[in-house]
Amino acid sequence: MRVNHDSDTAEAHALSIVGVDPELGFGGGETQVLGLTRALAAGGHRTELICDPAGRLWEQATAASVRCHPIRIRNAIDLAAGVKLRAILKRERYDVVHFHTSRAHSMAPLARGFGSTLVVTRRMDYRPNRVFAPYLYNRAVDGVIAISGGVADSLAAAGVDRARVSVVHSGVDCEHFRPPTAQERAEARGALGISEDDVVISAIGALEQRKGHRHLIEAIGALVAANKSLELKCFIAGQGSINRLLQNEVAIVRCGDRIKLPGRIDDARGILWASDVFAMPSLKEGLGVAALEAMASGLPVIASDVGGLREVVEDGRTGIIVAPANSAAIASAIGRLAESGELRAQMGSAARARVVEKYSVERMAAETLALYRECVRKTREERGGVA
Repeated sequence: MRVNHDSDTAEAHALSIVGVDPELGFGGGETQVLGLTRALAAGGHRTELICDPAGRLWEQATAASVRCHPIRIRNAIDLAAGVKLRAILKRERYDVVHFHTSRAHSMAPLARGFGSTLVVTRRMDYRPNRVFAPYLYNRAVDGVIAISGGVADSLAAAGVDRARVSVVHSGVDCEHFRPPTAQERAEARGALGISEDDVVISAIGALEQRKGHRHLIEAIGALVAANKSLELKCFIAGQGSINRLLQNEVAIVRCGDRIKLPGRIDDARGILWASDVFAMPSLKEGLGVAALEAMASGLPVIASDVGGLREVVEDGRTGIIVAPANSAAIASAIGRLAESGELRAQMGSAARARVVEKYSVERMAAETLALYRECVRKTREERGGVA
C-alpha cells in the first residue's frame, strides 16, 4: 500500500488507537509496541493497549502511564477472548485497532463491524500459513505492516497481496540508546568485571535455536583455541528454552571464563555500553531490534545474512555480514574487528548515523500514523463517509 509519509500536522485530527498484544514475555516486538504507543501519545493521540494483565507488557505499559485493558488469548480459536475483545472495542470506539502478534491477529475477523479500522504488523520473516494467510491479511484487516522487505516478501510468498503491504521499519529510542561517555563506559565495564584491554562481544536476545547463539559460542571457542592469549570476552544475555544447551556448549569449548550467560536483562544499555562489538548470528530474523539498539549505541554489528538483518547492516560500513550457521565466518569477523580499534570506531560511528537517520522511533511512529490515516480514509469512503 502506498501512503504519504509526511509528518503529522497540527491541522490533522487526533486518532484514537489501541494496540493488541497478548504475549506474556517482553521481547523486541513488545519493545516496539510500547515505543510506538508512547510516541503516538506524545503526538497528541489517544493510545491504549489490550494485553494480558500477567504479561510484562502490561507491567511496563502501566508503569509508563499507558491505559491498558485486560485480555487473555489462549490460542487462535479462543472465542471467549474474541467476545471480550468485541466488548472492549464496542465500549471504547477506537479509530484504529492494531494487532501486533499472530495470536492477536487471529481475533481480527471477530473485531469486524465495530466502526474501527484494523491494522496488523508482521515481524517474522518465515512464510505464514498459506491456507489462512490470504484471508487474514487480504480480507480480515484494512492495512498490513511488514517490518522489513524480507518480511514483506515472505507474506507475498504465502499469497498476501504485496500491494496491500507497507514496509515500516522498527524504531529505536536514539536518546536512550547512544554511545556512552568515557566514564559511563568505564562504569559499565567495571560492573561486569571487564578489564580495560578486553575486547567484548555481546549478543542480546531470546535463547532459542533460531537466534544461532551456538555458532557464536563455537566461533569464540575456535578463536581462543588458536590464540590462548587473546583478550576476548563474550556476554550472551537473555532467557529461553536452550539456556542449558548453550551452557553445555560453553563447557565443550572450554570458555567458561570468557563466555557468560547473565540471563534476562531489563535494559540492554549497560551491556552495550560495556561492549566493543555486537553479534546477531540469527538463523531467521524479521529485522533485529537488538542490532538496531547496538548500532544506536555506536557498536559495529556482526550479523547473519538473513531476513531484515541484511537490510539493516551495511557490510563493510556499519558491520560485517556473515553466512548463517557459519561459526568460521563469525570467528573471522570477530578477529578482524578485535585487532582494530580504529575499524570498530569507524563502523560504530557509521552505524549510529544510519539508525538515527532511518530507524528512529519517531520515524517509525510517523510512518505508522500515515498508514493509519490512509486506512481510516479508505474505510470511511467505503462506508459512505460514516466513521
